[in-house]
This record gives sequence, C-alpha cells and structure tokens, in this order.
Amino acid sequence: MSDAPNIRADDDLRDVLPDDLNAVEHTLNYEFPDNSRRRKPGILYLTVAVLCLVLWLVKRNDSAMVNSGFLWAAILLGVVGLFSITSGWRMKFDEQQALVAAQGAVGFAVGHASAQQVWRGLRSRPTWRVLCYSAEEPPRRRGLVLVDAVNGRVVEHLVQDNPLEDWDV
Repeated sequence: MSDAPNIRADDDLRDVLPDDLNAVEHTLNYEFPDNSRRRKPGILYLTVAVLCLVLWLVKRNDSAMVNSGFLWAAILLGVVGLFSITSGWRMKFDEQQALVAAQGAVGFAVGHASAQQVWRGLRSRPTWRVLCYSAEEPPRRRGLVLVDAVNGRVVEHLVQDNPLEDWDV
C-alpha cells in the first residue's frame, strides 16, 4: 500500500503564499529592518573570539585539543566581530523621508517613485536609492538620487530627460 494521500483528479492543487509574504492582504505599515541589528552578532563574535584567545593563552602548552587553530579562530572572529559592530549603522531616515529628500534634489514635481536600500563603502553605510519620474503623463524627466539613511543627506543625484518611448508597436 502507498502512504501517499488520496487525491481525486478533480481537486485543484494551488500554491499559496505564506501570510507574512501576502502583500495584498497586508494592511499595516512595513518597517524596514534597521542595520543596527548587526551589532548583536558582532558582540557574540567578539565574545567567542575572546574565549578562543583565552583558551589558547592558558591551555596551548597543556592540551592536545587546544592548538594554533584557536588563535586563528580568535583573530578571524575578532575581525568579523569588529566589522559587524562598526557597520551596524542606526538608520534614522526611512524610505518616505528619502522620497521627500529626492524630490527636493531633482527639482521637479515627482509622480512615480520607488526607493531601494543599498549599502555604500567598506563599512556598508545604508543608503536609499530613489528612482523618480516627473508628474506629467508620460513623464518628461527622471532622476536617480542617493540619500544617506543615517543623516538624510543627498549623496548624489542625476537628472535627465526621459526618452519618449512608443508603446503602440
């Protein structure tokens, strides 16, 4: 006998999104995760690095289990822990504030716009990348603006004419 469930031919099998991914029925405001969460694993990495270093210093000559691998683990975990802590920026500007800053930078009334979080530099500073189009239909101008998510400063912006496209082909 088979352990498979009995499925009639007329039953519909459908894929269903999990509740937390179903944007259609999602009514609450979405809060983008803050990069400062990186600090918690950073502290954990540094704690384990200190433990490895202490074990290596105390037991390296007395134990067959403690060898130079503990020192290398302490160094690697220390570097990763320091990076995690120093790149754990607290985001003070959300995507709505970035859209407002972008509108001020491009110099035209914005119609459609979208914001995406990206990271800049070696320490992964959070930045909003905002793509915006002018309010005319069809839009005549478009702009790309980078807004720092930590202090709200416009880092860069590019504004250009939007090429007219013929969609009636």
